[in-house]
Amino acid sequence: MRRFVTIPICALMLAGCQSTGAPRSPVAFDAQEAAFVHKVGSARIDGQAFLVLPGGESRMAAGETVRLIPATAYARARIAHLYKGRKFVRAADIQNVPAPAQYVENTRSTIASSGGRFQFDSVAPGSYFVVTQKIYRPEGSLTPQGGAMYESVTIKGSETVKLVVVGR
Repeated sequence: MRRFVTIPICALMLAGCQSTGAPRSPVAFDAQEAAFVHKVGSARIDGQAFLVLPGGESRMAAGETVRLIPATAYARARIAHLYKGRKFVRAADIQNVPAPAQYVENTRSTIASSGGRFQFDSVAPGSYFVVTQKIYRPEGSLTPQGGAMYESVTIKGSETVKLVVVGR
């Protein structure tokens, strides 16, 4: 029997693999600043998430958690620290940076379909990060491959936003 171990999306939200401690954020989490994520809006985000391998092959984020995170000052600082100016972090480089419970409570999540497609309905106006991952273990390998990725999106009103989240 094969055992597959994946690193859940919480790797970037709550825990991960390599860091020995959480750095202090220069910005405190403010639940009031993030509260708009719970408001009922009239927008929708239709997306697809996948990883592009060096040879050009794509691996869909099928079955992976996709998170909608309000782009608060805390979230912007956190994303900047975790992704270091990029929109993709390799599985081996994912850090262990615990997040406050209130931060996690002020996000929304869904699961990507077999085609890596996801949807968020009733989204309120505001700026967000859409975060997911594609972690896999090639047959015969002990090292996880893939990584975590994100994209930014701003909702202005009653709209349907098409979003592609790609890891490279």
